[in-house]
Amino acid sequence: MGQQVADYVLGRLREWDVHRVYGYPGDGINGLVGAFDRAKGDPEFIQTRHEEMAAFMACGHAKFTGEVGCCTATSGPGAIHLLNGLYDAKLDHQPVVAIVGQQKRLAQGTHYQQEVNLEQLFSDVSEYCQVCMHPGQVRHVIDRAFKTALTMRSVATIIIPEDIQESEAMPSPPKAHGSVYSSVGWSRPRMLPDPDELTKAAQILNEGKKVAIMIGQGAAQAEQEVVETAEILGAGVAKALLGREVVPDDLPFVTGPVGLLGSRASDEMLMNCDTLFMIGTSFPYAEWLPDEGSCRGVEIDIDGRMIGIRYPMDAHVVGDAKESLKALIPLLRRKEDRSWRKEIEENVRSWNKVLEKRAGQHFGGKINPQAVAQELSPRLPERAILTADSGSATNWWARHIKLHKGMQASLSGTLATMGPGVPYAIAARFAYPDRPVIAFVGDGAFQMNGMNEMITVKRYADRMAGSPPLIFCVFNNQDLNQVTWEQRAMGGDPKFEGSQYIPDFPYAKYAELAGLKGIYCDKPGKIDDAWEEALRSDRPVVLEFVVDNEIAPIPPHIKKQQAKKAVKAGIKDPERTGIAAKGFRQKLTDIYEHMPGRKQD
Repeated sequence: MGQQVADYVLGRLREWDVHRVYGYPGDGINGLVGAFDRAKGDPEFIQTRHEEMAAFMACGHAKFTGEVGCCTATSGPGAIHLLNGLYDAKLDHQPVVAIVGQQKRLAQGTHYQQEVNLEQLFSDVSEYCQVCMHPGQVRHVIDRAFKTALTMRSVATIIIPEDIQESEAMPSPPKAHGSVYSSVGWSRPRMLPDPDELTKAAQILNEGKKVAIMIGQGAAQAEQEVVETAEILGAGVAKALLGREVVPDDLPFVTGPVGLLGSRASDEMLMNCDTLFMIGTSFPYAEWLPDEGSCRGVEIDIDGRMIGIRYPMDAHVVGDAKESLKALIPLLRRKEDRSWRKEIEENVRSWNKVLEKRAGQHFGGKINPQAVAQELSPRLPERAILTADSGSATNWWARHIKLHKGMQASLSGTLATMGPGVPYAIAARFAYPDRPVIAFVGDGAFQMNGMNEMITVKRYADRMAGSPPLIFCVFNNQDLNQVTWEQRAMGGDPKFEGSQYIPDFPYAKYAELAGLKGIYCDKPGKIDDAWEEALRSDRPVVLEFVVDNEIAPIPPHIKKQQAKKAVKAGIKDPERTGIAAKGFRQKLTDIYEHMPGRKQD
């Protein structure tokens, strides 16, 4: 027999510039596994510890490279395990192609072992999902999957039964009715805005006296244009978490993150603006946006389905962010009154002082988790890639880490799932072996699946080790801390130890068992030394900080209802004494910084 379909599949992936596929083997993809062996590492099969991690790595690859991420899994349970990571890609608009096995065609419909209706299973997560039922079909299914993933910035799924994988390949289908001849190739379009809507947008922005700009990942290619627009309009720039890397944090008018994890500088700008300008973001939380009717709105978004659905807009500019801003800038007038900009910049300086003071407050000899991020920020190496998991550590990652030009950062923004911090970092290391990579992970997420992936790091030690550093920073507080605080503030319930407590574990020692470097720190005075040691390491590092679980992630403003619930929860909370005292001290730093007449440093 000539070339098998499985070999053709991998060859077609190479043509689509895929050189790394994340996955876990199983008999449902035996044909593909054999083809990977014959492919001699191009594309390379990266063995993860779990299929969910493979999908997260594919998503992370897409986020940090802009390329299509690719993952594979066997039929039945392996395919099912991919779903969480694929939903992460779908909801954060990342191009990922999943290739999954299926039982032989002969067995389908017989309630055979591991037979799952994969088309139905993947129908919601995929923009394109197709079963290959004939060798001549494989070519155009692969091509359409990639074109769809790139065009829609979403997930495409290819399902290949075992017997098709092992059939003789048909690179060119027969010249017959029903045959389709597809090609490799895709190009990014220029999506230009409507000129009349652009004129309307410019008029609104020119009339505004207090313009607030809010950006998301849709503005990723428009850094220069966003900065120029902000300079002309005398505006500040707030960033949704997926837009963290769009503009650097060292610009004086960048107010930082928005929302529950956000900055007070962003909050004050958004609550007091008269014109809201949203660019490439679908930030959903109304409580952190201006009150309806309090300001006018302009929005740029490439997806017309998402325009004007977060705040009532007066101008709806459907188009690419960079192209739209390039066309908009000549229509804007520079604002001569810079008082609004000065106010924003003063609020940024004031907020940064609050963060520094809060991070410096350690109670009872315990490490304040804010200090872990605060101490890293000025030490960040150039071109660093930062990842974060979902949990209370995300608050400190969002607020205290200041990104500079050339750095990248991401997390599970829309799905907000636990688990991707470690696999994102591993994927970043594979993609950019010459760049520092640092992951922030809570002990809950690390126990859930991050620890297992340290074995993946060991498996590929020759690729993970060396300089620059690869660091997995673990916040050990023996508490599912974010949910604990959400219970208090949103549910009005005290901490329930039965669900919230997690067992202590020697993460740094575990790293040493895996042949990695383990660093343990439980003293506030040793935080800087721990970071310096980790950043110098030529081995992947698990950097374990034992941190105080009673430091509240205080939001920029506290809703009356949330305050009532928190007080109610605090009456019976097992940690009520600590959280009351520490929360009061933390809030005092904010109040002191804004006392009328206080001399500014």
